[in-house]
Amino acid sequence: MTMSDVDAHYAGEDDEIVRWLSGGPSTRDTVAAYIHGCIFQWATDGALRAFGIHEVAADVLVGTVDLRVHEPYLAGDQANLAYGIYPAWRRRGLAVRAVRLACAYVHHTGLASEVVIRTHPDNHASAAVARRAGFRFSHREHDRTEPLDWYVRMPD
Repeated sequence: MTMSDVDAHYAGEDDEIVRWLSGGPSTRDTVAAYIHGCIFQWATDGALRAFGIHEVAADVLVGTVDLRVHEPYLAGDQANLAYGIYPAWRRRGLAVRAVRLACAYVHHTGLASEVVIRTHPDNHASAAVARRAGFRFSHREHDRTEPLDWYVRMPD
């Protein structure tokens, strides 16, 4: 993600991304701050690795995938993976491809020995992506007030 992605990322947010991923509507300024933070995390070898998902032929940002390590809810050898595809680009297999590539990144960098996708039980599309990308259901737990289903996969 670069600062040139701010407008595309802001424009790509819809009710599904707000509900399942970001937790609230963004503004252009909050998107810019988020991307600035992502850049800082890369520069400082921080706990977050954020990637833009690009459709190469169209040369357009179509979503994001985030990897987080060292979160209190994770075991020391786990990375949490979250992803979102913008509405116009959904149901084309892009999320599954991005998740698989993120797992390959985890494997090649040694970032973690297990990748976790946590999704709300009502988010059937996200659970389907996890299963198609080779994750298996592990368990359900409550995070704050919401239940979350955990899907796990060895990075490759």
